[in-house]
Amino acid sequence: MDPTMDPALAEAWLRALAAAVEQHQQQLTDLDSAIGDGDHGSNLRRGFTAVLAALDTLAPDTVGAVLTKAGTTLISKVGGASGPLYGSAFRAMGAALPEATAEPADLARALAAGLAAVQKLGGAQPGDKTIVDAYTPALRAFEQAVEEGSDLAGAAAIAAIGAERGMRATRPMEARKGRASYLGPRSIGHQDPGATSTALLFRALSDVTGP
Repeated sequence: MDPTMDPALAEAWLRALAAAVEQHQQQLTDLDSAIGDGDHGSNLRRGFTAVLAALDTLAPDTVGAVLTKAGTTLISKVGGASGPLYGSAFRAMGAALPEATAEPADLARALAAGLAAVQKLGGAQPGDKTIVDAYTPALRAFEQAVEEGSDLAGAAAIAAIGAERGMRATRPMEARKGRASYLGPRSIGHQDPGATSTALLFRALSDVTGP
């Protein structure tokens, strides 16, 4: 596997994520129906269908252009919280990657910018039962793997594992942000839908960068 990310690989990541959202739409909807508005799956599906259409008309020369286009599309096409949050994350990633290709360390910085954008917009911290609870351990795992000399595929694989562990760790949490927070203790025992879709994001990255 090429050790860098180029526009084609960035596009492949988004297409893999769109396919994952399509496959898991009902799961995301069911999770959100338990503690939210029940529209997380349908909103993300609509958003990534629009992203695919946008990619079909794009001829990007940088990784950042691909991710920025995805972010802008999600913000304009998706209602609820998920569009602005994921859209802001991808736009921040895109802004952090102005070159034609991205080394693993560059992508680590971009992913960190994405998390910062999510936290700035939503105000969530680890433990609040949100996207952040999957994104944070995924980012930390990716960063550590890169620092230890891992290639892109290896760092992405360990990040996906971190995201999935973070996703599962939301089950015993009481929600403190978003619609689920209105339920108080009744939100305990349910897996957070946003953390679940974040795990799909990192698993898609692992899938397209792996052997």
